[in-house]
Amino acid sequence: MTTVRIPAGWPATEDEARAVQDELRGRVILDEPGPPPGTGRVTGVDVAYDDERDVVVAAAVVLDAATLDVVAEATAVGEVSFPYVPGLLAFREIPTVLAALDALPCPPGLIVCDGYGVAHPRRFGLASHLGVLTGLPTIGVAKNPFTFTYEDPDAPRGSAAPLLAGADEVGRALRTQPGVKPVFVSVGHRVDLDHACAHTLALTPKYRIPETTRRADSLCRRALKEATA
Repeated sequence: MTTVRIPAGWPATEDEARAVQDELRGRVILDEPGPPPGTGRVTGVDVAYDDERDVVVAAAVVLDAATLDVVAEATAVGEVSFPYVPGLLAFREIPTVLAALDALPCPPGLIVCDGYGVAHPRRFGLASHLGVLTGLPTIGVAKNPFTFTYEDPDAPRGSAAPLLAGADEVGRALRTQPGVKPVFVSVGHRVDLDHACAHTLALTPKYRIPETTRRADSLCRRALKEATA
């Protein structure tokens, strides 16, 4: 497990963090389709916290996109790098997530975040932030719609409805299993929304949540127990 320190110059205030978002948001690429679903590698990232000890653990799990078998995995532990502020959660997680990705023995391919990309009040959630910093294609698949509105998709698997900020589509509510609550898919970086939804369906053959997120969540929880034992 890699140990991470808060990077020098990391934002310490809300104003500083928002200024970074404003600077990086213009670098998000929205006009590339991204890799074809079911090909190459796809990596899930997730984090777990021990707030009493001010510890965050990140996990990165690489899957073969065709078989969903685990190819590689890595974890990193660090100090929580920013206070809890809605809309600025990436600043709590990015240093440790980057360290986990750097510790992988192979390229991660597409990265799937348990959170948001452009479906974010400032259009720059974790998936977009991570994509811009790494240059990799990223998508966000969240369990909840944050502050946005949507109509409930039809019951069959694969049904979708726009996730709306006013009249703007910032993502989609996507039914990954028949009759089960949808997930909320948004573009992070270098992937369009149609492909983001196709990747999400390819990663959810049995469960509501993508296999990438399920594997990364399990790994980071185990790693947190080890780190704080």
